Order: sequence, then C-alpha cells, then structure tokens
Amino acid sequence: MADDKKLTTRAEDFSAWYNELVLRSELADYSPVRGCMVIRPWGYGIWERMQRALDDMFKATGHQNAYFPLFIPESFLSKEAEHVEGFAPECAVVTMGGGKVLEERLVVRPTSETIIYSMFAKWVQSYRDLPLLYNQWANVVRWEMRTRLFLRTMEFLWQEGHTAHATHDEAEAETRQMLGVYRTFMEEWMAMPVVTGLKTDSEKFAGALRTYACEALMQDNKALQAGTSHNLGQNFAKAFDLTFQDEQGQQAHAWNTSWGVSTRMIGGLVMTHSDDNGLRLPPRLAPTQLVIVPIWKTDEEREATIAVARRIADELGSFRLLEHERIRTHVDDRVGIKPGAKYYHWEMRGVPLRLEIGPRDVAAAQGVLVRRDTREKRPVAFDALRADVSATLERVQADMLAAARAHREANSIRERISYDRFKEIMDGPGGFVYAGWCGDPAVEAQVKEETKATIRCIPDPEFRSPEAPTTCLVTGRPATHEVVWARAY
Repeated sequence: MADDKKLTTRAEDFSAWYNELVLRSELADYSPVRGCMVIRPWGYGIWERMQRALDDMFKATGHQNAYFPLFIPESFLSKEAEHVEGFAPECAVVTMGGGKVLEERLVVRPTSETIIYSMFAKWVQSYRDLPLLYNQWANVVRWEMRTRLFLRTMEFLWQEGHTAHATHDEAEAETRQMLGVYRTFMEEWMAMPVVTGLKTDSEKFAGALRTYACEALMQDNKALQAGTSHNLGQNFAKAFDLTFQDEQGQQAHAWNTSWGVSTRMIGGLVMTHSDDNGLRLPPRLAPTQLVIVPIWKTDEEREATIAVARRIADELGSFRLLEHERIRTHVDDRVGIKPGAKYYHWEMRGVPLRLEIGPRDVAAAQGVLVRRDTREKRPVAFDALRADVSATLERVQADMLAAARAHREANSIRERISYDRFKEIMDGPGGFVYAGWCGDPAVEAQVKEETKATIRCIPDPEFRSPEAPTTCLVTGRPATHEVVWARAY
C-alpha cells in the first residue's frame, strides 16, 4: 500500500486496489484458516440487507425457508455421476469423529442437492405434494487452492433454492423465474446490470440439464458470474428415487431445480461501483445511508451542533423511504478526530450521503449535503432535508445503475471482428465480445486455452445483437449461436 491514506489506484493494479479496499473499508479480513475470511460488521451489514431483500422476493414467489445438515454421507455424492465428478476435487471430508474412525466418511457441504433430494423422496408420494419450493441460507465449503476475499474463498455464505415439480415445463418455468428474481435484485438493489442467458454444456452445473446465469462486467472489464439457476431435469430424482403418483395413477420421477447467489455479490458490488477513494455503496444496500458530521471548535459549539445533528438524525430515521425501510442515519460525534478524518473514514466505507453541520449552518438552519458517488456538495435547509435526502438517495441509486450500465455498453463489442482482433482485445482492454460460435466444444476449449476467455452465456433474446452473426468467430463455419465471450473471475 502506497501510504496510510491512499489506496493503490485501479489503473496501477486493479487486483491490489480491490484487496486493499476490502481490508481498509473493513468489509472483511483474512482468517487464521488459510483460504477463509472473517466478514466484519460493515460487510455483514451489506450481506444482511442482501438477505432481507432476497428473502422477501423468494417468499413473494411462494418459497419457504428450511435448513439441512452441514454433513453429507459420502455415498450420496456418488449417486449422481456428473455431480460427484464435478465436486470431488473441491470436497472437504470428515474421516473421524469422537476420537473414532467413521464407518462412512462425511462430506462438508459443497452444495446440498443430494441431501435435500433424499429428504424430498421421503416427503413426496403424490402429485398433490408438488411442487416443493424450498430455500436455505447456509454456509458451504469448497476446497479452493487460489482464493480472494469474497470472490473465491474455501467457506462462503449463500442461499440455495431447491424445488421439485411434476413436469419439465414447470421446472423450466421455475428456473427462469428465479433467474429473473436475481436479475431484478442485482439491478434494482445492487445497481449492477447483468446479462442473462444459457451456459454452454462445458460451463453448466455438474448434474444439471441446463444452467442459466447472470453475468456482470466489472470495472477492469472482466466478467463476474453473479448468480446461477439450474434446471436439474430428473437426474437427482432418479438417483434418490424421488417419485410420485401422477394424476393417471402412474409412478413418475420429479423434476428438480436449484439456484443460488452468495457473498461473492459483495465482491461484485465493490468492483462495479467503487473508486480510488474507497467504496461507493448503492443506497438500498448501504448499512448507513446518511452520516451527519457536526463541526465545532469550542465546547459550546460542540453541544449546539451535536444537539442539532441528533435531532435531524431522529427526524430522518423515523421517515419511511420504502414500505418497510427507514432512512439509516448515523451521527459521527467522536471527539478528538478532525472533520477531514471523519470524511475520509466514511468515504472509504462508501456511505452514499454526508451532511456537514457547523456553527454557521446551525445559525442559518441549513447543512451541506455531499454525495459520495459524484462528490457534489450543496446547501440544504433543515426544513427541506427529509424530502431532499429521500429524493437524493433515489437519484444516487438510479445514477449508479446508469453509470454501471454505460460502462458495460461502452465495453461491449458487437461488430464482427477477426479472431486475431479478438485475441488483442482479450490481451488488452477486455470486455464483453458478442460473436458467432459454431457450437463445437473443442472450439470453446481452444479459445479458453489460447486467450483465457470463456463463453459467459448464450444471451437471452433481449441482449442479442440486432443482426445475428452468421459465422463462427474462430472457424468461419456457420454459427449456431451468438455468445458472449470474456475473461472472468
């Protein structure tokens, strides 16, 4: 780190900037256990707000929360061949307990399809028992060798939805619905625009029939897979004998889905919005939306400005910004710390708005309102604060989404380019490249080997180019799909 104040800039070293920012803004810290992290209160406050918003959205679509064990019998994973092959290298396995060697080893949950569908099999007998629409908030463990705070750690927090349906079409509708829920959350709450679409077979979830994803573009023009939704078909239902009697009285296997997002989204939030001065948090997810900094020189001025600051905080804190949301305010009345140091402290943590109140402001019944995203400063009368702060928070939320979307579009290439030009882009500025693909997995693997770029998704119709590409970027053969290429985290 350059010094006690300045972060490494994004232009100098984006990776170093990210790591320093996560630590300096007190989102998280390294754990004594290699590859794990400690989520600090500021970071966990963001996660709590993500949880609350998503949980409301899940329940609005008919899902219920449940909880399933952390430990999974090793034999369960081996029942679905693709699943065990996909997850075996990442599994942590318990071999002893209570001082004795276990009769059957236990896998520490990397994901819960196997144990959940074994339970579904006990609970479902008839089509009348379907659908089952469950979600759980949990931690999972995947034995990653190369880790980075929030983006890839051995243990992380997430939610995983699991459902069972009577037909393929119902399962497909559920898979698409939850992808839409994720997109709505990411855009309306995180102010992070995403491209949704279908993963190729080489990129889909182990054991799934098909996988859909939300792909976001970070400021360094690398992609981040921010959430996935899987139509699992009947693979797990057949492995765990999840059957039901249909309306014709015949036995049939259920159709399953699973879908999840994790604390990785906090990393996405950092890389989408933040700058060289610290975090920039969208108001809907900021643990504190407005920090009030009283300024004084004498004890008399201190008492007066703090009294006004607390009164304003109480008034704003009682105002409902959304149906169940109040403006989250904090008065920084710490003694012995200069106002500039307080500004730095809250800018680093990304608080969307700051209100400065000094003795002259008290006399004039106004304060100075500062936006974190644009650093715009302007005076606001105390009696207009509630309406002004409310409107400004909404404007900040919308402006941050617009800025992130503008960045993505400015760094998305849709014109037809040669493969040599594609390599130059991936070695240089990066970004999303929309191009034709012949559908050959060998070509997909070749591009990954030569450029480290992968197919992020086969985009949904609303994201496709006005004129579909007719030839493959690499081979020149007829294109079967338009796909989005990028290097990714």
